Amino acid sequence: MGSRYGGLKQLDAMGPGGETMIDYAVLDAMRAGFGKIVFVIRRDFEAEFREKIGRRYEDKIQVVYAFQDLHDLPQGYAVPEGRTKPWGTAHAVRAARDVIAEPFAVINADDFYGREAYSQMAEHLKAIKDPASLSLSMVGYVLENTLSPHGTVNRGICEIEQGFLQGVEEFTDIGIDPDAQLRGAGLDGERVALQADAIVSMNFWGFSPALFPHLEAGFEDFLAEHGREMKSEYYLPTLVDQLIRDGRADCPVLKTDSPWFGVTYPADKARVVESIAKLTEAGIY
Repeated sequence: MGSRYGGLKQLDAMGPGGETMIDYAVLDAMRAGFGKIVFVIRRDFEAEFREKIGRRYEDKIQVVYAFQDLHDLPQGYAVPEGRTKPWGTAHAVRAARDVIAEPFAVINADDFYGREAYSQMAEHLKAIKDPASLSLSMVGYVLENTLSPHGTVNRGICEIEQGFLQGVEEFTDIGIDPDAQLRGAGLDGERVALQADAIVSMNFWGFSPALFPHLEAGFEDFLAEHGREMKSEYYLPTLVDQLIRDGRADCPVLKTDSPWFGVTYPADKARVVESIAKLTEAGIY
């Protein structure tokens, strides 16, 4: 929604030729071997999105649309009166449940993940032998490299052991406090100290389509506990964390040297534009 950015940052020009963050994501994905793009969008800007973004790729790769709808809930549940906030990243992926039947990656459309990250994820997904079995994977980034100098951010802090994710804890409002300590607020609202070199989830995930039944069951549990709240969200890291802790799947963490950057606030744009310009000058794009 771009509430902190002040507009639809997915459609904002970042590259020297007017390219958007989505343009770089789709290019990197195609170069890595992905053969299908699913855009999860709001239906109220479908026409603008198709015109400005989607049509650029329809003759290059299979393009499919899925719509995240606040009222798209499991049977027996309803949106509480007055709620307008979407249900979070896991709900966004759920919106694509009827158009995905193969191993797939999930990214944020307004983040830049780097070419190498897509290549690593593509190789991992290609190696999945049985799409009917649950498979998880994640590209990890260092926390201090994902902060914004212009405000706080939300991140999933990862616990990793021998290359496998042991759990993900979602923290919001991460930033440097007045005492110079890096802190974030846990799901209980308490602010706790965080390590700058912690590995974080930037919502670059890999899944087999077997994820969807687990997602549905987890979403129903979430709604039973938090569905009457005005701003509660069902996060992908929360779902992955539960699947790992229940022993239903392992989740390898794919280490990458790719740069990550994103635009959370308007003032972040200049830094992103400069970073992409340097990559362009280096011949990477």
